[in-house]
Amino acid sequence: MKSLKYLTSVLAICSATGALANADLQSQIDNPAQWAIQTGDYENQRYSELAQINADNVGDMQVAWTFSTGVLRGHEGSPLVVGDVMYVHTPFPNTVYALDLTQEGKIIWKYEPKQDPNVIPVMCCDTVNRGVAYADGKIFLHQADTTVVALDANTGEALWSVKNGDPSKGETNTATVMPVKDKVIVGISGGEFGVRGSVTAYNMEDGSLAWRAYSMGPDSDILFDPDTTTHLGQPVGADSGTNTWEGDQWMIGGGTTWGWYSYDAEADLIYYGTGNPSTWNPAQRPGDNRWSMTIMARDPDDGMAKWVYQMTPHDEWDYDGINEMILTDQEIDGAIRPLLTHFDRNGLAYTLDRVTGELILAEKFDPAVNWTTGVDMDPNSETYGRPAVVAAYSTEQNGEDVNSTGICPAALGSKDQQPASYSPKTELFYVPTNHVCMDYEPFRVSYTAGQPYVGATLAMYPAPDSHGGMGNFIAWDNIAGEIKWSIPEQFSVWSGALATAGDVVFYGTLEGYLKAVSADTGEELYRFKTPSGIIGNVMTYEQAGKQYVAVLSGVGGWAGIGLAAGLTNPNDGLGAVGGYSALSDYTALGGQLTVFTLPD
Repeated sequence: MKSLKYLTSVLAICSATGALANADLQSQIDNPAQWAIQTGDYENQRYSELAQINADNVGDMQVAWTFSTGVLRGHEGSPLVVGDVMYVHTPFPNTVYALDLTQEGKIIWKYEPKQDPNVIPVMCCDTVNRGVAYADGKIFLHQADTTVVALDANTGEALWSVKNGDPSKGETNTATVMPVKDKVIVGISGGEFGVRGSVTAYNMEDGSLAWRAYSMGPDSDILFDPDTTTHLGQPVGADSGTNTWEGDQWMIGGGTTWGWYSYDAEADLIYYGTGNPSTWNPAQRPGDNRWSMTIMARDPDDGMAKWVYQMTPHDEWDYDGINEMILTDQEIDGAIRPLLTHFDRNGLAYTLDRVTGELILAEKFDPAVNWTTGVDMDPNSETYGRPAVVAAYSTEQNGEDVNSTGICPAALGSKDQQPASYSPKTELFYVPTNHVCMDYEPFRVSYTAGQPYVGATLAMYPAPDSHGGMGNFIAWDNIAGEIKWSIPEQFSVWSGALATAGDVVFYGTLEGYLKAVSADTGEELYRFKTPSGIIGNVMTYEQAGKQYVAVLSGVGGWAGIGLAAGLTNPNDGLGAVGGYSALSDYTALGGQLTVFTLPD
């Protein structure tokens, strides 16, 4: 039973949301029959109030209709549904379809960007795209070549476009965008090419630049106030984005922003994470390398940072911090707290106060994690908030041209970008995870604009002394910091999860199964084999009084790059090709939307 204080808090948030969020988009999100934003809502909870399909009847679910995207490679993200129209995207060349749901997916319009195929070899880890966004009657697409385009949602006509980066320097895009108020928030990819990460806000009406905040650099570039921007409750001080770098290395520092974004209307803050520092050879970039590997909380109007938290200072393993920030209001010690929960690539799950940036909890969400013994949680300690590194698994302490073995997790993390979901009914998070370890050998590399700037050779394999597979799907308690239940999977779970009011949680597998499990126990209730491996995110909507569940299948992404790109050398794909070589025994390339419902 939730307290009156909780209900008051919820009402306050709803009121603030109407005032501060994009009003059109928020009204679409508030209608549970639709799926109007990739993350389900501004809070990134990926939860639906629809309950027609529930734990008692989901076993009867059948395929209602399918749609071929006409494109191979990895299909990440999900469709959107606004009104009677579904918007479907593809990997490169980033085609967008508008489908009429009253006619089982008849094509209303099709947008085909004209992009230089030379962008393909510059993209790390497949040519994926995590979907389009909707607001104010427009569909927003961030293409692989960094072109941001606004399309008329009714006709597909391009209303404006702007170039957000330069692929010749290694700048590309794989992420979706987030509309907030009158702006569109976009990130950038390219950390493996020495790109300096940034987040940019464009004015929704005409595409003009509103602000840009870099991940590292002078205070004026990173939009930090030395006196009011805080890290673990303390002002960051002057030059925090340059003084933990050697010389001008920050100019090619990485910290790219290709993950997910969330927004708290009451606090009026956007949240996101920054990626790995460049290069992967830690010996070449001494210092904490701020502000790579960092959770950022910024004002959406001017981009100014309110607080930050660096999770993996001086990253030695490519543990990008870009995974989603899930916003909840939950009780701790008898009081409702505004929380942010983040499952990082480094294998640690963090719970923070999303208004102040206070660190509340940091615990391993995969027992195999061994590179750290844990995070110092003593606010009075000099190492407060820092993870303690185990020397045997430190690629820097072991040295260049030394193969450090048995590091868990692998570079693709205990979880990559595949988003988790949260159910307010169970107060549990449902997390697709990787159960993978690695060998990591750093070597010296020089920087050339537009050329790979990696500096490490990797090999990946299942975590030893475990269930033999490379993944788990888990339920996580973010207050206690513990796993409630765990489902072992043969391969990493690279699909985004969906929780519903029907007490069902959906996810996909790399072999191609859509699965439905009990939100309470994890018991499997349904499975269906789609034509290709699933790295897309499950979504749900209602049409003409019936609930539907939909997912894109099309194997690829980092885990499936061997299949997607036809690679066979085990060290290719930054080590993933060898680790996932058995995947070709279970699935093949594809590109299909599969839509499910209950029989009449």
